[in-house]
Amino acid sequence: MTRYPPARHYLPAAGVALALAAFSAWCGWRWTPAFIPALILLLSSALLAFLAARPAILIRDDSWSVGEQSFLWSEVETLDATGWSSPLILRIGLRGNRVFYLIYPGEPANAGRLLRQMRRLARGARIDGVPYRQYWGENPASAPGEDGPAAPVRYRMLRSDDEAEVERLYQQLKSAGKIDHQTSEERRD
Repeated sequence: MTRYPPARHYLPAAGVALALAAFSAWCGWRWTPAFIPALILLLSSALLAFLAARPAILIRDDSWSVGEQSFLWSEVETLDATGWSSPLILRIGLRGNRVFYLIYPGEPANAGRLLRQMRRLARGARIDGVPYRQYWGENPASAPGEDGPAAPVRYRMLRSDDEAEVERLYQQLKSAGKIDHQTSEERRD
């Protein structure tokens, strides 16, 4: 079992934002435009307090829990990451057309670890629109009766956009003549 609690810095930040909101409101009695930052800081304080109060996420081999809610991995049909990584926000499609938004306000390293662990354990899910086996670069086992050996398993080292960037850089180096195609024996001669 792995436990992912929220980061500790959200609650003190909420307190600081609330104190600054009070100060801005006090300044607003003499200078009315100061009520604008007071309102913004008050909303920021409320958001930070909400993130600080998020329950811990528990990950087990067969299920995952957020506070009192618990789900089996077999219930997860889709696991889509939004653009938010800190706090981490995931859109999780569950069986029965239910949708659950997971909000994890943890440290960025823990958020990355949680996302990777959830992607690994959601074996029956589509991850960011891609089937599980294809996302992780696994080839489905060859069907009985097929001729020829099964292709070796290829593990993903890079995301597809990173692979495209590496390929672009390789082609750029190749066209500039920076890649030497000689073997080490040819160089010695």
